[in-house]
Amino acid sequence: MGSFSIWHWLVVIVVIMLLFGRGKISELMGDVAKGVKSFKKGLADDDDEPETKTIETNSAPMANKAAEEKSKAT
Repeated sequence: MGSFSIWHWLVVIVVIMLLFGRGKISELMGDVAKGVKSFKKGLADDDDEPETKTIETNSAPMANKAAEEKSKAT
């Protein structure tokens, strides 16, 4: 009772074919295949990008400026 027999699956497939037709199903599967291909291409493009370089800033001028302001305040 819990599982479907082959006859249940055949009836379901026939109903789907009658509702959508063979043309719609093949178009849908083609669109799904294009989507999967573009997804894989997008993943491959992400791997090819070079790593970004970080720019190191010199914090010494800021420390000097803070020290000058502190000495002026006293």
